[in-house]
Amino acid sequence: MTAIDLLTAFLFGFSVFVVAYFVVANTAYLAIHLTALVELRRLMNERTFESTYQRFGSPFLPGIAIVVPAYDEAPVIVQSVRSFLDLQYPDYEVIVVNDGSTDDTLDRLVDAFDLEAVAASPPMELPCETVRDVYRSPENRKLTVIDKENGGKADALNAGVFFTEKQLFCAVDADSVIERDALLSVAKPFLEHPERTVATGGVVRVANSCSITEGIVEEVRLSRNPLVGLQTMEYLRAFLSGRIGLSSLKSLMIISGAFGLFDTRLVREVGGYRSDTITEDMELVVRMHRYLNERDREYRLEFVPEPVIWTEVPEDRAVLSRQRRRWHRGLFQTLMMHRKMIGNPNYGVTGMFALPFFMGVEGFGPLIEGLGYVIVPLAFVLGIVDTWFFISFLLLAIVLSMFLSWLSVLSEVASYRRYDRPRDVALLLGYGVLENVLYRQWKTVVLWRGFVEFLRGDDSWGAMERKGFESE
Repeated sequence: MTAIDLLTAFLFGFSVFVVAYFVVANTAYLAIHLTALVELRRLMNERTFESTYQRFGSPFLPGIAIVVPAYDEAPVIVQSVRSFLDLQYPDYEVIVVNDGSTDDTLDRLVDAFDLEAVAASPPMELPCETVRDVYRSPENRKLTVIDKENGGKADALNAGVFFTEKQLFCAVDADSVIERDALLSVAKPFLEHPERTVATGGVVRVANSCSITEGIVEEVRLSRNPLVGLQTMEYLRAFLSGRIGLSSLKSLMIISGAFGLFDTRLVREVGGYRSDTITEDMELVVRMHRYLNERDREYRLEFVPEPVIWTEVPEDRAVLSRQRRRWHRGLFQTLMMHRKMIGNPNYGVTGMFALPFFMGVEGFGPLIEGLGYVIVPLAFVLGIVDTWFFISFLLLAIVLSMFLSWLSVLSEVASYRRYDRPRDVALLLGYGVLENVLYRQWKTVVLWRGFVEFLRGDDSWGAMERKGFESE
């Protein structure tokens, strides 16, 4: 067999493999999206017949600590903390952990909330870098600020998790604004199934261009920045379709670090957040699955689509590229750490479906897809595959993915309707097209770069620039 014959066989074989991958991946995505639509309809029917005040009139609502790791968050920290202090929940505290910021994050907090250094004794030794001072506000006893040496996000989260005496803790990002009734909603599964619920997560929405005053989102606006609009489309698909569907299938592997509620005691049992991973939120959830399965304990990790936190997303391609490369490296890190679970029936749905899905579709999928965008068109131009094969590739790679994006917009319009202007809905549909024609191909290049960085052992975080929230 000549070199030309080998090349032809490779191009044809890989083209078939790529199309087969798209069939499997899109079938899985479609099943998840349809499951999410059914579940969303059930949740909306429940919401119609329930009163929020009656539903949360229980005297048994667990205490919650909102843990906010902050590193160089000066542009957004005051607005965010104000939103955290103005929530509708009977028993909660806010613990901001200043993780050795090099800007004036701490000074802004001290000035805005009249903080004073106090002698505070934590309930146990804190597994984190050295704590320099603990601050409290004489006017608002809910707020505590821990100032510590820099140790990274996981280290900062551990400082808050091991400092609090509350039954639950809510991990949130410092560049976020929580809606006032969000804690009530995200805590609901802990009331309904108190013995089994170990963690819940809520919806993360894009705050860029929204009008935010005193920590309250006054007006929801869809950003006219195309890069932000594309991320808005991604977030809708990830949360209103992906997370709901995976939660219904008992396969929720990620509770976003921007908004997750956890059983404090259990997280301490499993050792807290690990500092040797750059996606500490996913690694913690997978480790909780592993710990509970190995002890044959019944448990529930649920996604609750009603509570919302608003967060700032990158408006610059370089910053977005750093973020997505870090997420992809972190995904492979977590899969490597817990590789014994993958395909292992001893871990139930987690081992047999959830982790194989994340490895094959979320991890290696974009890498296969990126090669497919080069090899399949090349095979078509060289006459190795015919026109119908190439059209099938385009339908599976672009058109079906576009349809899934539009399903997410349908979920938004049929449920919570935060984007209720016809122009915004039309723009979202347009972003559903643009995402799959240009943005998705760019992202495969970014994720390939992230995979190479993972192979090299790169564990850098990368700077995230903040513009701050828009105020009236």
